[in-house]
Parts: sequence; structure tokens; C-alpha cells
Amino acid sequence: MTGKRIQPSDAKLEITQIKSYVGQKQNMRDTLRSLGLKRPGNTVTRTADPVTCGMVNTVAHLVKVEEVK
Repeated sequence: MTGKRIQPSDAKLEITQIKSYVGQKQNMRDTLRSLGLKRPGNTVTRTADPVTCGMVNTVAHLVKVEEVK
């Protein structure tokens, strides 16, 4: 799952930053920091609530999303 069009649910999401934010707009840098991602390769686990889904959809081209079982 590349990240675009993530829908809110009760699932847990494992979000991994795969690209650097260098050259991106400031709002995308701020979104990555809000998700807890600092550098490529970092991974965080978050619930798929509407706020998290919106942030992931904003930076979909910089992250990889997997559903945790």
C-alpha cells in the first residue's frame, strides 16, 4: 500500500518514511514530523483515525504504509 487514499478505521498502520523531505514544501516537512518520522527508514505505528489518514494522504509519495495484523 503506497499510502494514497487511506480510509479511517480501527486498524493499526505501520508507516515508514521511504524518501527524504529535502526539496519538499514546509507543510509536508511538518506533517512528517507530526507523524514522528525524522529520516528515511524510520517507522512508526499509529491507529488509522481520520487525523492520521489525512496526514498519510498528504505525504503519500514519501511514505510506505502497511496494516499491522
